Amino acid sequence: MMTNPTGRLTQGQFSFLPDLTDAEIALQIEYGLKKGYAWSVEYTDDPHPRNTYWEMFGMPMFDLKDAAGVMMELQACRKTFPNHYIRMMAFDSTRNVETIAMSFIVNRPANEPGFGVVRQETNGRTMRYTVHSYATDKPEAQRY
Repeated sequence: MMTNPTGRLTQGQFSFLPDLTDAEIALQIEYGLKKGYAWSVEYTDDPHPRNTYWEMFGMPMFDLKDAAGVMMELQACRKTFPNHYIRMMAFDSTRNVETIAMSFIVNRPANEPGFGVVRQETNGRTMRYTVHSYATDKPEAQRY
């Protein structure tokens, strides 16, 4: 059985590690740039595991070749949305499709309310389970 001892949202790479420093984030960005990946910054206040469509901050940075430019975009997103989840996404377009090659969270709210599992009994002995994000108990602009 897998457990999450940190009680934090685990999505993407590095989820079980302590938060990356800006220097470590820049190294990961540099690694992706050397492999030809294009970076984008995304944010959300609803981190449900099935919420794969986070809001994009700015446009994807297909033309940037320096990690400093990507870090500037990240800092602008952090300044605008300091209490949201922010993640970095690296796209690999070498096969003529935009495939996510790397994804990791770089900003979290101070309080992560977590998720609950709702069980529903249906026909016979069938059980259905739903994951409920406690963050969505509040209206969108008041979650964090």
